[in-house]
Amino acid sequence: MGIINGLFRPGLNALEEYLSAHALTCLVPAFFIAGAIAAFISQGAVLKYFGPQARKYLSYSVASVSGAILAVCSCTVLPLFGGIYKRGAGLGPAVAFLYSGPAINVLAIVYSANLLGYDLGIARAAGAIVFSVLIGLLMAAIYRKDESLKDARAFAILATDQSKSLWRQAGFFAVLVGILVAAAAQRWVVTGGLLGILVVMLWRWFTGGELRDWMKETWHFVRLITPWLLIGVFAAGIIEAVIPESSVTGFVGGNSLSANFIASFFGALMYFATLTEVPIVKAFLDLGMGRGPALALLLAGPSLSLPSMLVVRNIMGTKKALTYVGLVVVMATVSGYLFGALT
Repeated sequence: MGIINGLFRPGLNALEEYLSAHALTCLVPAFFIAGAIAAFISQGAVLKYFGPQARKYLSYSVASVSGAILAVCSCTVLPLFGGIYKRGAGLGPAVAFLYSGPAINVLAIVYSANLLGYDLGIARAAGAIVFSVLIGLLMAAIYRKDESLKDARAFAILATDQSKSLWRQAGFFAVLVGILVAAAAQRWVVTGGLLGILVVMLWRWFTGGELRDWMKETWHFVRLITPWLLIGVFAAGIIEAVIPESSVTGFVGGNSLSANFIASFFGALMYFATLTEVPIVKAFLDLGMGRGPALALLLAGPSLSLPSMLVVRNIMGTKKALTYVGLVVVMATVSGYLFGALT
């Protein structure tokens, strides 16, 4: 009984610390932003640019930031990837979307920066964008012969009509992001002012049905993510208590290429529910993990896992799936090593 209590206590302490320090000021605004993205930005408006007839600079640009735009999680990106790939999307843009989808959604970016430091948060976001483009281009180049045989039929998912003008959408999302930033910085006067502006926007610009859709999408993200996130925080507290510091520093301490490879390979094999990789990485950092290997794990972990590898293999074949996995692991290793050398 004493052993069980000894394991549970660190997990409960981690939960208490997380809920008091991060839930209200960080995740609550981010959930509302994710819900607004899902409710008010047409996925079709993004996906239509992935076709083989689209300009390369445009299709890769859209694919590389689609994680932030669509706010997809790791369980959502696989069917979306399968759908756009089977319907004629080019291999390169489709793979760029596959990688970036769960890697740079708004919740992951905000949470990583808030909990792990802005250097790792920014490096994760920038690395995911660059990774997605490079991996997509390399996949398209390696399998260009297969792609040339692919039927280049018309591919377009038409955007739904937007009920809001572009400037209204931009202003609305700017206020939401401002609330998130101000709350995270505990600037309560600014937060209150922005909340007042938001209330006026909602009253003047949105119908009751639109607001209900927004709340429905927001609740979807809360219900989908929160249980796994709390489990991850709890597990991280236990990990920090039971894993000897010497084991962490011995394998992934410092900034050697082997340490970065071990971190990226571990991340590629493990399944991390959305955001749970962040508290787990925080626990490893507290135990002595180098910041380079931490970035390597963050770049490889969210987009890869054994279950996702099996799904990707079924969609695009064994050779392409193995190539994709290899590119992610190698690039995460190199990126972590370079980041560790610079920090």
